[in-house]
Amino acid sequence: MQTANPSQNTASASGSTTVLRIPASAPAGLITVVQPPASLTSYYKIAPSNFVTFAWNFSYVLATPTHLTVSAICDNGNTYPVGPTNGVIDGTATSVVWDLWSYQQNNPNKPLAQETYTLNIWDDRGAGAGRAPGFLQPYSGLKFAMYTPEAYTSLADGWSCTSCSAAWAMYSANPLLVSTGAERHLDSGNSHFTHDPG
Repeated sequence: MQTANPSQNTASASGSTTVLRIPASAPAGLITVVQPPASLTSYYKIAPSNFVTFAWNFSYVLATPTHLTVSAICDNGNTYPVGPTNGVIDGTATSVVWDLWSYQQNNPNKPLAQETYTLNIWDDRGAGAGRAPGFLQPYSGLKFAMYTPEAYTSLADGWSCTSCSAAWAMYSANPLLVSTGAERHLDSGNSHFTHDPG
């Protein structure tokens, strides 16, 4: 068992208990998310066999957490547990995989929304824990979004593009677009894509 004292600067052991003494001048522990890139906005499709992986590195963490809690806080106010273990993972874990489709099927009363989310990670002290030397500071620095693809409808079943005529009229009326052959492609099969807001 490990306990921490943020006001001391030596380490000692007695029996099976290790006392970790952390200097008051030590910085607070930090998480840096490395997947997906925090500089881009990632969009994830809620669909079968579509898994989301979040990965991170630790810095300055001297008091190793027993557990981490990983949550996705939606702009609609709901909080969703991330991962297969109701959002609670080992304190030394550096990644978690989230099966969006499985969550969606198993939680009909609180489904994932087509919204923007903020990834939150905190240690045993809780989401509101203050800064303390050597202890992990709660993380809330990554934004991402989710979407649900529309059901496929074939032309034979009556699908029609209600906006295509207007789009073509605007396209053909612009000589620059016509002369350069400018095109825009949308790959509806992508399960994950990113957008650089810069």
